[in-house]
Amino acid sequence: MAETTPAASLIDDELLARIRSRAATHDRDNTFPTDDLSELAAVGYLRMFTPESLGGLGFGLARVAREQTRLATAAPATALAINMHLVWTGVAKVLLDRGDDSLAWVLTDAANGEIFAFGNSEAGNDLVLFGSNTVAEPLADGGYRFTGRKIFTSLSPVWTRLGVFGRDDTDPEAPLLVHAFLDREAEGVTTIADWNTLAMRASQSNTTVLEGAVAPASRVFRRLPAGPSADPLIFGIFANFEILLAAVYTGISQRAIELAVEAAHRRTSMKAGGRPYAHDPDIRWKVAEAGIAHDGILPQIEALAGDVDALVQHGPAWFPKLVGLKVRATESARFVVDQALRVSGGSALYASSELGRLYRDVVAGIFHPSDGESAHSTVANALLGPIPE
Repeated sequence: MAETTPAASLIDDELLARIRSRAATHDRDNTFPTDDLSELAAVGYLRMFTPESLGGLGFGLARVAREQTRLATAAPATALAINMHLVWTGVAKVLLDRGDDSLAWVLTDAANGEIFAFGNSEAGNDLVLFGSNTVAEPLADGGYRFTGRKIFTSLSPVWTRLGVFGRDDTDPEAPLLVHAFLDREAEGVTTIADWNTLAMRASQSNTTVLEGAVAPASRVFRRLPAGPSADPLIFGIFANFEILLAAVYTGISQRAIELAVEAAHRRTSMKAGGRPYAHDPDIRWKVAEAGIAHDGILPQIEALAGDVDALVQHGPAWFPKLVGLKVRATESARFVVDQALRVSGGSALYASSELGRLYRDVVAGIFHPSDGESAHSTVANALLGPIPE
């Protein structure tokens, strides 16, 4: 299936091909795609969300999601890693669009080449953004000292700003969740090179250990009550995280269909007198099922991202919509890749197979927040109401 560059995409066909040519090596060697990041930065990828007035490209979430889907067709782990930078800059834009300039400096920093990473995930923390195992200790000057262990810190080799949060129990009756940014050179920040995984290897999402790492007062941007919050920050994180994740996994889905189509035309059947498998009714059914599943996700991403850009007020309905999209996109991508594997035959089992790599990468989708259990709980509460205590 021939590829064409979408209108006005930052990633032209030549850049896409170069990124794809490096993906297998980074996966095999478990290395970070430094060249990908450099080339993408050169075309403005890291400053997509920054308004033109601040030195950026002024893109909205719908446009950024389309770019991420295209990038993920070539290198899913590169796209997933860059997602974390885009989440933070997307959050800053969501807030700015709604009259909150508390993270406007993030957009300016991104335009100046700073790279933001997401340091919120913690092992065993199923409260996600509503609780934390990390200790946030207030300092006299308004700064905070953070002590804890953050997992899945994508962009570990290159980030310069790390968004973190922790729990301040100064008042045990009213604990606070404190959100701040740490600089890479801050004392007490250590990266553990423990990322040797089944999937998304090039993302280099290593563990980050915080041992009294200090965020100055100027980098502390939220102190929220522990538990669910209606603060726009929480909406901004959920909206960007879930929609951009859906975009990445939909890119995997798109590439899997391209590979399935190529295989169906390339492979021939001795039983059918040498005719290509593309003429076999069973193979055609599998490819069609994959195409139907894939096509259903694209308009959902576009619609929800467009609503974020247009400041549409869905109120409490935003969260079931967002988690539902993430689950549908990641599960649909797994189904599509599985169908493509069946179409492609045993060659996909080889370590050199691109489709085999996609089969591994797509599995990571089940682990990103919101996971299936959390998402179903969110939607059940929206439809049925919470379970009485």
